[in-house]
Amino acid sequence: MMKFNGKSVITKLAQPGILIAIGAFSRLIPHPANFAPITAMALFGGVYLTKKQALTLPIAAMILSDFFLGFDSVPMRLSVYGSFILAVLVGFWVKNHKNPKHIIFASILSSILFFIITNFAVWAFGSMYPKSVTGLMQSYFFAIPFFRNSVLGDLFYSGVFFGIYNLLLNSSPRVALAQKP
Repeated sequence: MMKFNGKSVITKLAQPGILIAIGAFSRLIPHPANFAPITAMALFGGVYLTKKQALTLPIAAMILSDFFLGFDSVPMRLSVYGSFILAVLVGFWVKNHKNPKHIIFASILSSILFFIITNFAVWAFGSMYPKSVTGLMQSYFFAIPFFRNSVLGDLFYSGVFFGIYNLLLNSSPRVALAQKP
């Protein structure tokens, strides 16, 4: 594991409690709808954290903030939480393909998965749209503005998480020397 001033970079950057607090707090402060770091946190966790931490962090942040924001139906919560677990799984794939192009692709893919799954759940388990193909298409159509914010937020926060990690990684002379052939 990479070291930074005697501690692993992950230990320094990704203390579970800190990431959970950041994720939960980000949902509680005013922000554009769906512009939040949870998907990026899940993706980052899939790349750099243990499987247990990666799967736990985004769900813990969501549950903590949901205590303050309120829980909607169980099927809706499961679709949201499941979408974040899929982002972690995408992160597991990125672990073997770490470069900016793959991180951007993975971030957008995670946004798309969230959009498809959660809006299907809104249609399937909610009462806003008729239970027809037209109703399903309406559910997706009216969610497009939220999708835009999801993509922008996921790209922004992925840049923040992966950028800070790489900045810390590359700023340590010990790590820089260890990485040279």
